[in-house]
Amino acid sequence: MKQIDHTRNSTSMRETLLLVDDDDAVRRVLYLKLSREGYTCQEANNAEQALHVLETIPIALVILDIKMPGKSGMELLPEIKEGYPDTAVIMATAVNDVNIAVQCVKLGAGDYLCKPFNLDDVSLAVQRGLDKRRLQLELREYQQFLEEKVEEQMVEMRRLFLGAIEALVSALEAKDKYTGGHSRRVTEIALAIGKELGLSAQDMENLRWGSLLHDVGKIAIHEVIQNKPGRLTPEEYEHIMTHSHIGASIVRPVVNGKITEIIKHHHDHHDGSGLHQVVAGHDIPLGARVIAVADAFDAMISDRPYRAAMSIAQGVQEIKRCAGTQFDPAIVAAFLKTVEPVTVQASKPPSGAPDGEL
Repeated sequence: MKQIDHTRNSTSMRETLLLVDDDDAVRRVLYLKLSREGYTCQEANNAEQALHVLETIPIALVILDIKMPGKSGMELLPEIKEGYPDTAVIMATAVNDVNIAVQCVKLGAGDYLCKPFNLDDVSLAVQRGLDKRRLQLELREYQQFLEEKVEEQMVEMRRLFLGAIEALVSALEAKDKYTGGHSRRVTEIALAIGKELGLSAQDMENLRWGSLLHDVGKIAIHEVIQNKPGRLTPEEYEHIMTHSHIGASIVRPVVNGKITEIIKHHHDHHDGSGLHQVVAGHDIPLGARVIAVADAFDAMISDRPYRAAMSIAQGVQEIKRCAGTQFDPAIVAAFLKTVEPVTVQASKPPSGAPDGEL
């Protein structure tokens, strides 16, 4: 806490006060008193000058006369508190009226001084105002610090949780020669498409997590159905397709809504013909439209329990054929620009390993 003496600490020496009064003599007395106590003082004789000073110089505290020609201090006070909420204000007047004092406090003033001034009272009021201001700033900084720490902890918890889910997905895929590495390959293809589309860094991050976790809902799908060597019955197909909604519900507590929606809608068809589909076209999240292409392509060029893998050329032709029906034509166009044999072959696993989407 500051003491009222002529030796101010380095912090107080940097605090700048603004003295606003149309009486030159009053300003001069305040200037001399407060300057001797270590404060830097600026002066203004009307509201317009005061606002100009506030715009150009950081002001810690204003001593503001209530009655001035033109805009009064009472009219200026709300403007100061709105535009410079961290600036403390002490009102000064020759009228000792409790009602005016109460009104000043309601408008945001921290204190109220009556003329003629007792200069020691002025010093005390300035000290109180600055101490209160400093405490408020410190409390705000501490609150921000706590919020940042909580956010950091939440981010770390989210990272650990998502990492655990990703590891679980990888472990489940590794148990099956048809699904090994599928999610990572889909992620590589999806991110290549996203880059071609010029997606923002945040959208790319959402696409990355949506791709890595798009099949997490298959945890709840029976292995017998998932690895059935023959054609699925309508009931089996409907069961296996629930993994999109199940996956979204699994990750919802720890990811943002865009990632959840990407996972939820990654099997939606562009023309709205998908199973139990409620949105179509551009109402399908962009990330989901990207993953739909990446997912299907990896499935096509991978061995499945019920068929051998297509060639890359065959897979590309099938993606082209379904543009406008199952897939967004704009996404297909971006995909085609990324499909170079070397790139695709590098991400394609050994024969007999990969999975793919249904």
